[in-house]
Amino acid sequence: MAFPKEFLWGGAVAANQCEGAYNEDGKGLDIQDIMPRGLEGAPTAEPTPDNMKLTAIDFYHRYKEDIKLFAEMGFKVFRTSIAWSRIFPNGDDAEPNEKGLQFYDDLFAECHKYGIEPLVTISHYETPLNLAKKYNGWVNHDLIGFYENYVRVLFNRYKGKVKYWLTFNEINSVLHAPLISGGIMTPLAELSKSDLYQACHHELVASALATKIGHEIDPDAKIGCMVLSMPTYPLTPNPDDVIATMQANNLNDFFGDMHVRGVYPGYMKRYFRENGIEIKTTPEELALLKEHTVDFVSFSYYVSVCESADRKEEGSGNIIQGVKNPYLKESEWGWQIDPQGIRYVLNRFYNRWQKPLFIVENGLGAKDVLVDDGQGGKTVNDDYRIAYLNDHLKQVAEAIEDGVPVMGYTTWGCIDLVSSSTAELAKRYGFIYVDRNDDGTGTLERYRKKSFYWYKDIIASNGEKLK
Repeated sequence: MAFPKEFLWGGAVAANQCEGAYNEDGKGLDIQDIMPRGLEGAPTAEPTPDNMKLTAIDFYHRYKEDIKLFAEMGFKVFRTSIAWSRIFPNGDDAEPNEKGLQFYDDLFAECHKYGIEPLVTISHYETPLNLAKKYNGWVNHDLIGFYENYVRVLFNRYKGKVKYWLTFNEINSVLHAPLISGGIMTPLAELSKSDLYQACHHELVASALATKIGHEIDPDAKIGCMVLSMPTYPLTPNPDDVIATMQANNLNDFFGDMHVRGVYPGYMKRYFRENGIEIKTTPEELALLKEHTVDFVSFSYYVSVCESADRKEEGSGNIIQGVKNPYLKESEWGWQIDPQGIRYVLNRFYNRWQKPLFIVENGLGAKDVLVDDGQGGKTVNDDYRIAYLNDHLKQVAEAIEDGVPVMGYTTWGCIDLVSSSTAELAKRYGFIYVDRNDDGTGTLERYRKKSFYWYKDIIASNGEKLK
């Protein structure tokens, strides 16, 4: 398999899914603290004991142990996020929280101790709760200013410590999950399309502003966007299905188009006209979008879907739904498994945007069983995960052979964490098993899975041991 010598192998997590310590050292509440069922349930008024994310896997106190395990696998890069409410507990505070800033100083220092480069998501589904309740999240223009204050603090504090930045996680997901993605308290069914796309505009302007500020403070920093990739195939060759697929892909790719080209595309202007959508912009905002585009595009990839002009049966996907593909098998959670889809999306994104690409999420959620390893310890024989990742990485190598510049690959949930979609720990992704159960029991001990050693070999051989 042909991977560049400088290829960044690693893994990815998000603060809200692994850190825990939701109310320690000055941290304020964020939207995840009132979402005990993830995307599948309604928010609560206050944090409740059944919310797994309040403790998660206690990465906040155990990060040194976990980073050491990542180093043992040979990670070149570790993607994590900064919890906005650790830095600005209410989001609109005048001054940042020093203890929060120091935690990430310590975390990044631990990464550098092992030669691991941090890849940091500035906002990963962690809008401070106060900004959601008081301002209705990104519907409100004021959030641009609060985000600007936040990113200025981050870029100044971590200059020289963080080289790779992502402005928002899966920014296009706000169209389908406005609370988790945009801190918007208005339920999706009650949210007007004008308000929804106004929120999108505010996030896009904030992203461009962060790119501008980051480049000014640290010219060596590489700043990218992050989109949820959902390659969509026509269910049939019927031209109606092909056009429906084109339209679905356009609505999803719009966010990448804005980050890379910086102008509202014609297909979106038509969509706005035909759906009565009106958004407020200023010449200054439009100039900011045009002048401060990203250095690279990163994305998540788990599943592909089909589209049809005559939808009859929907299939499960990562936030975005589609039509089931009759040629693909499903995971335990109903996500269809399509390794070739990652090659397809890499080629399509590069042909569309001509920017370096970074796969920052890919993995298989499964119910793992902890067993004796025959040597006095415990492990998980997760051959199913090895097969999944092996097949996807082979397709990444094919895309590289196709001429696509791929910067790196970080598997999602490199250590078991709380699922974003279901808020379960039973849906495990990691190379490292964490002894914690959905009823809150468990020791929090870490155990290397079979896939841990497999990934270590893949990294050490720079992909040559893929089968």
